[in-house]
Amino acid sequence: MKLSFEGVFFTYSTGVRALDGIDLSIGSGEFVAIVGENGAGKTTLVKLLNGLLRPDGGKVVVGNWDTAEYSTAQLAGRVGFLFQNPDEQLFERAVQREVAFGPRNLGFSERKIASKSMSALKTVGLADHAEDNPYDLAPFERKLLALAATLAMDTPVLVLDEPSIGQDAAGRRRIGRILRELHTMGSTILLISHDLDFCAEYAERAVVMANGHILADGLVEKIFAQNDLLQRAAVFPPQLVRLAQALKMPTAPLKVDQFVNAYSQWHRRKKRA
Repeated sequence: MKLSFEGVFFTYSTGVRALDGIDLSIGSGEFVAIVGENGAGKTTLVKLLNGLLRPDGGKVVVGNWDTAEYSTAQLAGRVGFLFQNPDEQLFERAVQREVAFGPRNLGFSERKIASKSMSALKTVGLADHAEDNPYDLAPFERKLLALAATLAMDTPVLVLDEPSIGQDAAGRRRIGRILRELHTMGSTILLISHDLDFCAEYAERAVVMANGHILADGLVEKIFAQNDLLQRAAVFPPQLVRLAQALKMPTAPLKVDQFVNAYSQWHRRKKRA
């Protein structure tokens, strides 16, 4: 499902202009990381996709829908949204009921609600907690629960705001694996994050934002290797990029296996020189 922002402006009631004429197109099935410091406009931008915010100017299109013509409830069937703070979206008294809430509001049959809910809980590793109160879960588990609630809605577009925050290595791998599988199945994924290591591992395209503007847009491996650009956006390059640059390697691979191979080849050439 294609997404587009056409000359989009947004100003908060405080007078802060969060978006200043954004033009951006995201193709169906793309996996895009949107990065930048706090206040860059990242979260404001994606909240326009499901009507949580409405633009002051310009147009936001989800598939063939101009979002100005549809309610937030209608848009929720197309755009799933994982908030940075899971406590902002959890309110039921049982984990299973929490995950079932979205599908039920979308009009799924009871059979489909049960199937989607349990499948989502198994995917995030919380099936054994189906009857627990969400607030009896650890904070990192509540993040996984919020993700399960989003997955159960089975939307073609998935937006995740800082999904790796508060997760240990196993949690990061689990979330990354889920996103990779969804992407393989054709979902359009937007990843909002300061964690460029996580973005580098899973996203294909990167959009860099600062002060309500888009500074750059391109393949992750090219964008994340540009120190000056990332410095303007007040974010740090991935660790492997920093290591490659410190070693003065000619390339900066983003995946560990790619880095090891590139380092081995570069080191052999250096020894022969």
